[in-house]
Amino acid sequence: MKGREWPSPSQQRGGSVEGHPLPFERARQVAVIGSGGCGEESDAWKLAEEVGRLLAGAGVTVVCGGRGGVMEAASRGAAGAGGEVIGVLPWVDGSDANPYCTHVVATGIGEARNLAVVASGEAAIAVGGEWGTLSEIALARNLGRTVVALRSWSVSGREAMEGGPGIVAVETPQEAVVAALDAISQ
Repeated sequence: MKGREWPSPSQQRGGSVEGHPLPFERARQVAVIGSGGCGEESDAWKLAEEVGRLLAGAGVTVVCGGRGGVMEAASRGAAGAGGEVIGVLPWVDGSDANPYCTHVVATGIGEARNLAVVASGEAAIAVGGEWGTLSEIALARNLGRTVVALRSWSVSGREAMEGGPGIVAVETPQEAVVAALDAISQ
């Protein structure tokens, strides 16, 4: 039917959404990744908790795997500073999230949720870490996300991968947050 004009989706529903802006700006999001097995006495926990606190202080939403270790430490730091925390869980039970997550996404996809964690952050801060953290670093880089390595993995390859492009090594939580904020402000 050439020339016929169809109603827009908002007209089909009987109303218009034009002229109704969102009442807020969406917060920037940074993924915090690292070992799920570290305890409160570990350096990784203390570093992650400070990273979470500093990100929240900068108005950034923390995205993490929602469980224990670095994830819980970053969550506690952010929530304690009045920030928001999105926990992306590997299983379907939202009650598995650490108590500091303000929002929980129960994926039911197991370790594949690592992709959802790093894809949801505009940058990632890796604190320490084990094999799962290394997988998240690789996934983040494949997505073009900057990874800030706070006493975490150093990676290098050959040719174009020489020096681990897109990975910024730092030693302090303050340096980590500054590097992540610089990466997402570009």
